[in-house]
Order: sequence, then C-alpha cells, then structure tokens
Amino acid sequence: MKAHKRLFCFLFALLIFTFDCPVSYAAQSSKTHEDQTASPYFYVESEEIGVDSFPLKKTSVTANIQGIIADTHVVQTYVNEGTKPINASYLFPASTKVTIHGMQMQIGDQTVTATIKEKEEAKQEFETAKSEGKSASMLSEERANVFSMDVANIMPGDEVHIDLHYTELITPTEGTYQFVFPTVVGPRYVSPVKDDTGNRDEWAAVPYLQEGAVPASQYDINVTVSAGVPIKALSSSSHKVNINWDETATAHVSLTNPLEYAGNRDFILDYQLTGEGIGTGLTLSKSGQENFFMLMVQPPERPALTDIPAREYIFVLDVSGSMSGFPLDTAKELIKNLVSGLRETDTFNLILFSGTSCQMAARSLPATKENISKAVKLVSEQNGAGGTELSSALKDALSIPGSEDTARNIVVVTDGYISGESEIFELINNNIDKADFFSFGIGSAVNRYLIDGIAAIGQGEPFVVTEASQASEAADRFSAYIQSPVLTDIQVSFDGFDAYDVEPAILPTLYASKPIVLLGKWKGEPSGNIQISGKTGTGDFSQRISVADAKSNDDGALGYLWARKRVERLTDYGVNGNKPEVKEEVTQLGLTYHMMTPYTSFIAVLDTVRNPGGESTDVDQPLPLPLEVSNLAVGYRSGSEPGDLILITGLALFLLFPFLFKKQKEKRVTTK
Repeated sequence: MKAHKRLFCFLFALLIFTFDCPVSYAAQSSKTHEDQTASPYFYVESEEIGVDSFPLKKTSVTANIQGIIADTHVVQTYVNEGTKPINASYLFPASTKVTIHGMQMQIGDQTVTATIKEKEEAKQEFETAKSEGKSASMLSEERANVFSMDVANIMPGDEVHIDLHYTELITPTEGTYQFVFPTVVGPRYVSPVKDDTGNRDEWAAVPYLQEGAVPASQYDINVTVSAGVPIKALSSSSHKVNINWDETATAHVSLTNPLEYAGNRDFILDYQLTGEGIGTGLTLSKSGQENFFMLMVQPPERPALTDIPAREYIFVLDVSGSMSGFPLDTAKELIKNLVSGLRETDTFNLILFSGTSCQMAARSLPATKENISKAVKLVSEQNGAGGTELSSALKDALSIPGSEDTARNIVVVTDGYISGESEIFELINNNIDKADFFSFGIGSAVNRYLIDGIAAIGQGEPFVVTEASQASEAADRFSAYIQSPVLTDIQVSFDGFDAYDVEPAILPTLYASKPIVLLGKWKGEPSGNIQISGKTGTGDFSQRISVADAKSNDDGALGYLWARKRVERLTDYGVNGNKPEVKEEVTQLGLTYHMMTPYTSFIAVLDTVRNPGGESTDVDQPLPLPLEVSNLAVGYRSGSEPGDLILITGLALFLLFPFLFKKQKEKRVTTK
C-alpha cells in the first residue's frame, strides 16, 4: 500500500504543479486565438519554397569611441531570395544608453534617408506606401533597448541595406570603461492577460530558432578606441578579437573570425587607461540655436569599511524556464557568494520565483553559518521551469516584516526575459522609501533595460554576469558598493555660468566609483564656475570647475546625449510615460532632435511603385536564442492552457481511484 500512497502523492503533486507548468511548443503563433496572450514561439520553416524567407545575410558594426563618446553605424543586409514580393518585420536590440538619430534604406542603387515623425503618423505613411506598392521601411522603439523594423514590398531578388546611426556615452566604473553592443533580443515572458485593455506587448510574439540553431548569417564588429591617453588594458570577455595598435592611445578591435556566428550574445569590450583617465572636466558645445555642456567629475576614493550598520538583504532569484542550465547554475554560484559574504550582524531572506514564488522564511534570518547553508542548499535544488512572475515576487519581498533600525536591500537575480517591465518599475517607484533595489543580470544577452531600470529607479546599482567565473568577483563588488557609498547628498551650484535644463535634476547616492555626469544647456558667455559638493564616509567633498578651462565639442553629440537623458528622466523607465504632458514633451524632443523615442519613428519610402499588384506575403523574421539559453525560455502557457493539464491529471486520478480501492480491499481480505 505504501507504493500506492506514493503514487497518489506523486499524482497529487503533479496536479498542483500543472498550475505552473512550462510547455514548450512549435509553430504555435500567438495569433491562433484572438484572446491569447502574445508570447514568443518556435519558428517552423514553411513547406512552400521561396515565400516566407527574408534572411539576414550580414550585420556590420562600426563603432568609433572618441574619448567617452561612442559613434556607431550598424548596417543590416537582407535579401529576398524567393519568387514573390514580401513584407517583413524583425526585432533587434541596442544599448539602453543609445540615441538613434539617423537611418538610411538602400534597395539596389536607390537610397533614401529616413525622416523622423510622430509614431502614429509614421505608421499611417508606412501602411499607405505598402498599399500603393512602394518599398518602405519603418523603425520604432518597443523598449529603450528593443527596436522593431518593418519593411514593405521587397521584390524578388532585392538586396536591402538598412543603415542605423547612433551615439552613446561611456563612463568608467571602478576605473574600467565598458562598451556593450547587444546582438540579440532574448525571448520575453508575457503574463496572462486578465482583461484586454489593448496594451499587449505584441512585439514579444516573435519566432525563435531552436536551442543551438545557428543562422547562416555573418556578424562583423569593428571598434576603434581613441582615448587621447595611453590604453593600459583592453579585452573582450564575450568574443575572440584581434587588436591592432596605433602607438598606445588608439586601438582597432575586430572579430578574430567574422564567419563564426557572433550574433547570439552581447559584444563586450573592456578597457582601462593610464593616469586619471579621460573625460573629467567640462566640455562645451556652441551652435546657432542652442548651446550644450557636459560636466564629468571623478568622485573621491572609497573610504575604509568602518562602523557599518547592520543591513537586511532579500535575494529574489529567478528560477523560471529561461534560467534553466547555464544561467541558473551561474546564479546559484552568485547567490552562494553573496550570502557567504554577509556579516553575522546582517539578516537575509531568499525568494525563489517562476510562475509562482516561495520564500525561505517568514522573517529574515541572521546570517549565521547554519542559515547560510540552508539558503545554499535550497538554491542548489532548483532546476528552472515555468513563467517569470517577477512582480509577485517583489510584492512578497516587500511584505516581509522588517525593522526600522535596519536598512533593507532587495537584490533581484534574473536574465530579465519579461515584457512587463513598466509594472516592475512602477512597483519599485512606489516603494523606494522602503528599500534600495539592486539587480544582477545573468546570461550572455540579458534584458539590460530591466536590469538597469531596477537599479536606476531603486537607487541601487546594476551588475551583469555573463560567465560563471565572474560570480565571485561580482559578489565582491556588490559587497563593496553597498556597504560603503562613495558620495551622498550631492549638490550642484553655478556661479557666473548661465546654465539651464540640467540633467539629471537630482543626483542620487553614488554607490560605485564612477564619474558624476551632468548634461545641460547654457547661454551668454562661457565664464564663471561650477561647484559639486557632497558627503563621504570620512567628511565633506567639494570640487570647483572653471568654465574658462572647458574643452570644445562641435560635432553635435552633446545635443543628442542631453536629449536622451531628458527623455529618460521624463519617461522614468515607463513610470511616467503614459501622462499626456510627458508624451507631448517627449514627442517634441524626438522631432526637434531627429531622434528615436517611444513616440517617434523613422520612416523611409521609395517614391517608385515597385509592386503595382499589391500582392505580397507577410514574414516574421526568426531570432536565434541567446547563447546558453534553453528551449524552456520559449512557449510558456501557449501550447496548451493550464486547465487542459489539470483536466488530464484529474482524469488520471479518477481512473486510478478504483484500482487503488480494489487493492486496498484485497489487502483487508487477505489480512482476515
């Protein structure tokens, strides 16, 4: 009978498990049912040859880093190798810090420069060109780091080149500069829609290739670093690279083997400089209409750790399907290092989440060896399955009873593969008086928009761990950051320098040793001083910068950087983006500075009618899964509903009950 009881318990557990059961599936489009949540799905090639294919042949990336400003061109080459006209859409990523301010489309020998327009106006113009048989392309922002490209009326044999131009600011952390070029958008988990408000993330319903499948396309990345001072260290932790030097201050970096597919993980380039580095001080830009400035001030060195008050740490660990394998193995090592580094005066708790969440203890526990061992054991037992309901897990973390005398720090460990970032940001924004939020992105192509946003809104720091070997170092950096802030209560004043529209308006606590960066406008004469003040662990900090000593920059980059910073603050990672006044101002910024925003899009149309019949095939371009991400990241709750699985399991229990009852009756008879 014990065996039967074990079988019954197993089936009952299965019944409970089906409420949160990951289901991988193939060729299941989110459009199959009108009321179904948009979700990623696996790509299945059509049997009809030459119709549903618009393959990416090559991506060429050319980045020039001058000082601390990176200017990047990305050229994507696609070919219609079929026999019919097609319309295609595809997703691609970028850094959360970039300002996209230029786009060109070339088809054959015809080239058109895209114009920036209000998003709905651009969409209408694109649909009109599509219906008229004109070739067109439209670039739209889905997230600050995710963009969608739509092309229409691409004729058989057409080779299409899309050239994107953008700018970003690179600042050092702990003396290391890092240039990141994301190459793939990871699959996003979409929570089930309870009531359809028309705000679904339809862009998340994109096809993916199976785990391990490599596209037959080429990725070529070339980066030139011109520092102005000798470069003492330069390396890539993500790709094999060749480095050619022009003396010691300029380096040319390229992929060792461009034919080896490199488009399934972030390209990461780290470098360090001799002396005090670059970019410190004031830079001015003058133009006919507006003048811009950028100020960078190096913070003081971190003081020694003394008299640190007790802290509470709540670690929120993602154990969903997309974390299965390498990401979760790396996260386990990270958690082990994080909790092992706590002091016995600290308290901590652990929340594991996928489609549901559970926590280690009702209240946070002292960081004793026994409790740390308990946490490490709990984490080591996880395998990774199910959805990614981060919002519920954060609510659970915030509801844990705390102490007024202990500072609370919530640490999120995830790959970030969700589409509902705005819900997370709003939740954190509403609770910033209760905790500081830190984030660890785990994987080769994490959702940096979520990872950066959690830390930015939560007044913490983001970390990205791409390899298991980095777990220990990341844990050490986290401990150093959180236990001793570099600079607090930061204030800025202007004396004799007429500055306005300064971003950011309020400077948060500086945890990491990285420069303070201010962007703004100025008028009148470039004279006077700017003063930065704050408090360190050992006393007051103050630094005065003379405007007369400023450097000059007239390439227009400061205007783009300022506008990007302004948009970032106004939308506040989506927290304020739906307010009418915010939408109006952000739209105007996009139109004025000819840049991509959530409410402006680039549109390019060839005037020639190339497809007079108007017949064409719609194609959604498949993306590769990021390196080390398993098939479990795709298809959660889309192949079948949880209710179907519950019904199947319930039926199994129903059929087994007579068998179990009969066996039990026979045993009673035998006993007699």
